[in-house]
Amino acid sequence: MAKFKIVLSDPETGKAQKIELEEAKAVPLIGRKIGEIIDGTILGLSGYKIQITGGTDKDGFPMRPDIHGGVRRRVIVGSGPGFKPKRKGERRRKMLRGNVITEEIVQINMKIVEKPKVKAKKEKAEEKKEEKEEKKEEKEEETAEEKKPEGEKAE
Repeated sequence: MAKFKIVLSDPETGKAQKIELEEAKAVPLIGRKIGEIIDGTILGLSGYKIQITGGTDKDGFPMRPDIHGGVRRRVIVGSGPGFKPKRKGERRRKMLRGNVITEEIVQINMKIVEKPKVKAKKEKAEEKKEEKEEKKEEKEEETAEEKKPEGEKAE
């Protein structure tokens, strides 16, 4: 069965956390491609939207978004994932993995795209404050009407 190490990054805070998935929990990720946005409930994070950004296979070969399928190939590359050129214009033939997650993938890199929509404590406090002020204004209006003489009250 499949066993994945998920590296989940949060671009807002710059922090990453490692999550391990085994067997039945890992099955929903098989067949997904780099760049896909998935629901966070697969990782136990309900309300989150997560994007697959890459990964490596069992032998350490990186996944590359422009190689289609779940295969391993020797490809001539000039830049990007799996190759950092030392000279300008340098190209090399490198062994790289395709963009589809298979059972041979060990590590999957992901990033948080959308967090759950929960009102912050400050926003809740401000709303409560506004409600209290509205109630005070209503009470003041009622007391002002009671103080007026009977002849001046509006009906």
